[in-house]
Amino acid sequence: MQCNGKKALVTGASRGIGKAISDMLIARGAEVWGVSTKEPDDFAQRQSAAAGRLHWASADLSNLNALEALIDGLIKESGGFDILVNNAGITKDNLAFRMTLEDFQKVLDINLTASFLIARTVGRDMIRRRAGSIVNMASVIGVHGNAGQINYAASKAGVIGITKSLAKETASRSVRVNAVAPGFIESDMTAAIPEQAREKMAEQIPLKKMGQPEDVAELVCFLASDASAYITGQVIAVDGGMFI
Repeated sequence: MQCNGKKALVTGASRGIGKAISDMLIARGAEVWGVSTKEPDDFAQRQSAAAGRLHWASADLSNLNALEALIDGLIKESGGFDILVNNAGITKDNLAFRMTLEDFQKVLDINLTASFLIARTVGRDMIRRRAGSIVNMASVIGVHGNAGQINYAASKAGVIGITKSLAKETASRSVRVNAVAPGFIESDMTAAIPEQAREKMAEQIPLKKMGQPEDVAELVCFLASDASAYITGQVIAVDGGMFI
């Protein structure tokens, strides 16, 4: 599962799952371009630890009109990406009958439309070079739904649709597209959940615990590497058996 010499673009790379993915890709030999709303406070330290194999671009992924130009610039700067990890995502939870159109659309813009635009832009270059692996971050919520998260569920279900459709469009050019569907993972998003609710959630998971960002990163690195050369169009859950 090594990625020696490969160049990777990872969105939402400043913290949580995205940070774990970036760090693990670097540890396995890749050079990473991270994208997030702002450069992380520990960027200099992380870049030094990565021996210069970590770069950064600050971007508002909800600014859809400027997104493709930004990604085109990063493709030129890097010389082309071998790996794309569409990880950036947000939540704006509420019951459907109380949710504003603005909150519904904002989640779709960042979680779904931005992922589509980035995958299309990077994918064009991968097709030209006849090689590449795209990993989209879905969610078990996109498969099973969840009360109070109709916008998030819709966006992640859309990511799954993008993954399967794009995999069919790019396979003949040796570009693979897969999705990872995390369950309850320790992150900034889940840290906001009250402790009692977290314990109740863990009890519903056969492994009786929440996952770690590294659990997701391990799978992403496998799908990004040549070890998964015959896998495309798949949605793989990392959920501790929650939906067996």
